[in-house]
Amino acid sequence: MLFRMAIGYAVLFVVSVTALFGFLYWNTAIFVDEQTEETIQAEITGLAEHYRQAGLLGLRDVISERSKGQRLSLYLLTDPMRRPIAGNLDQWPVAETLPGGWISFAYERQFSASIKQHQARARHLVLAGGFNLLVGQDVQDQIRFERRLRLSLVWVGAFALLIGLSGGLALSRNWLRHVDAVNRTARDIMAGDLSRRVPVRGADDELDRLAKNLNDMLDRIEALMLSLRQVTDNIAHDLRSPLNRLRGRLEVALMTDDDCDAYRQALSDTVKDADQLLQTFNALLLIGEAEAGLDRHAIGEIDLSARVADLIELFEPAADDAGLALAAEIAPEITLVGNLELLSQAFVNLLDNAIKYTPSGGRIGVKLGRETDGAVFLAVADSGPGIPASDREHVLERFVRLESCRSSPGSGLGLSLVKAVAKMHKAELALGDNLPGLIVTLRFPAQRN
Repeated sequence: MLFRMAIGYAVLFVVSVTALFGFLYWNTAIFVDEQTEETIQAEITGLAEHYRQAGLLGLRDVISERSKGQRLSLYLLTDPMRRPIAGNLDQWPVAETLPGGWISFAYERQFSASIKQHQARARHLVLAGGFNLLVGQDVQDQIRFERRLRLSLVWVGAFALLIGLSGGLALSRNWLRHVDAVNRTARDIMAGDLSRRVPVRGADDELDRLAKNLNDMLDRIEALMLSLRQVTDNIAHDLRSPLNRLRGRLEVALMTDDDCDAYRQALSDTVKDADQLLQTFNALLLIGEAEAGLDRHAIGEIDLSARVADLIELFEPAADDAGLALAAEIAPEITLVGNLELLSQAFVNLLDNAIKYTPSGGRIGVKLGRETDGAVFLAVADSGPGIPASDREHVLERFVRLESCRSSPGSGLGLSLVKAVAKMHKAELALGDNLPGLIVTLRFPAQRN
């Protein structure tokens, strides 16, 4: 893995550098060739003009003069049979004349005591009377320059390969070191250590942002695991008593020889305990359903004003029986997009808690309205003992019941369901002091059509 990544970085780097220097080489070679051809073209144009003005003898004299001591410029004036008349070339070159009169050829040149072969590029011009004029440039230095450029390009490619491999190894090693840290953390977490987290270097780069996101995810997973463990413990604790009571009652009924009325009473009490267990499991299912979210078919527009009014009418007899005053202030035509069943159950839980924990002679108030920003709020207030500020977050957890409420029937899931429904509908749930009593407020954000 490390070697493949290093090779990939190296190839990318070498290709980039080679392409850059290849482009520079190509442009330089073209520039030098164009400069040479422009020089030749300018000189042959001048000599042709001199020929028109001074004739063949005048051209011969000019070429003879220019040929003296020349190192790069090449001249040759010949008769129609291509026999030399003037110039610093001994004979007409043996080479094919290309379109436009250009010729590239090799020629021998005297250097001190040795003769060397050089390359040249020239332009052929046919004069009046069949005479031939050849003007060229020695391009041996240009060839050496281009050869040096190509050699430099090879060395640059090799150096770039070395740099690319080194850089690729360094980058890959650095990247894989962080990947290994993530893998070690994952292995430790799979082994049971939920407190492990991915180290953050502090560079605030993509790897650090990935590490922070992973750590946030791990924090959430740990919280969910702890919550699941707590829920499991609470279920085992809270369901053990009714199950033991149910089993004991059935055993007593089987061991005694009572009449039918005693058996009937035992079965009736057993059904009540079973109903309590079913209510607990149904509440857990509703909470799980709300926390997991529902499909779009369960969501629709709700006439909240009408629904709240119906539920208040349903609970008025229970409030009267408990000696409580139930007052409602419901704004008309309040609609909301949500799940009717879950919202109704949440409101039922709030009303049920208010009636259950408010002493006789107390009052319960329900208010439904819309704020200036379009948000919908639903508040349920009572004059009961209330909940201390330090316990208000705690009572929203599953199976949590305060010591003062242990004597009252219930499973400790009512407010947990309200919290889950509020979260599902992106609503704010707030528990406050009603002086005296408790006020629970659900605030739904403004919804657009």
